Amino acid sequence: MLDRWVELAAGVWVVRNRELDLNLGLVLGSRSGLVVDTGFGAAHGAAFAEAIREHTPLPLSVVLTHAHFDHVLGTSAFPGVEVYAHPVCAARLTEITVHDREQWSQECPAFTEEITVSPLVPPTAGTADHTLDLGGRTVRLLHPGRGHTGGDLIVHIPDAACVFAGDLVEQGAEPQAGEDAFPAEWPASLDRLLALDPQLVVPGHGEPVAPAFVAAQREALTAGWT
Repeated sequence: MLDRWVELAAGVWVVRNRELDLNLGLVLGSRSGLVVDTGFGAAHGAAFAEAIREHTPLPLSVVLTHAHFDHVLGTSAFPGVEVYAHPVCAARLTEITVHDREQWSQECPAFTEEITVSPLVPPTAGTADHTLDLGGRTVRLLHPGRGHTGGDLIVHIPDAACVFAGDLVEQGAEPQAGEDAFPAEWPASLDRLLALDPQLVVPGHGEPVAPAFVAAQREALTAGWT
């Protein structure tokens, strides 16, 4: 179910999943680790959690970049940990209905079973700006503004000059703007991401990219929505 692990910097991995070209992440310090998104279902999350334990025994926390099913339905595989999300994301995840699951299944019929049976675990901590000390490594969770959703969080690892962008950035496909997107505000959110001066940006889907790719996508979004 999981594809390949790619180490982007010492202690920073992106986990590329074949089915949805989905990116999950793991960031390690000397005392603890941070999991970036949990996958599209309970079984997927369990496979991810098992693979993490092959890399580290350290205690973990989780951050959810936004409230879409492919990024959050694996959270049940991480019981008892702090789960960070933007308050808008956290609120949305307390309101998921059978209708929502049916709609997700219609959009991604290959994942109907996972979508239907996977328990939904609400975040434990809502934040728009929070700094984590993992031990010798600082990680910042930031809300750059609204874009793909109203509750996007990005994960900035300054010492690795890397940002996990969630679905604010996509490679290999056009950015997806559903009913919960804010197209007019999206380019400004990417400006704030780029202001962090990353050398590498991990999109929610697709291969990691250079900041020039993000800048080009920002211009395309501006042209498409003005």
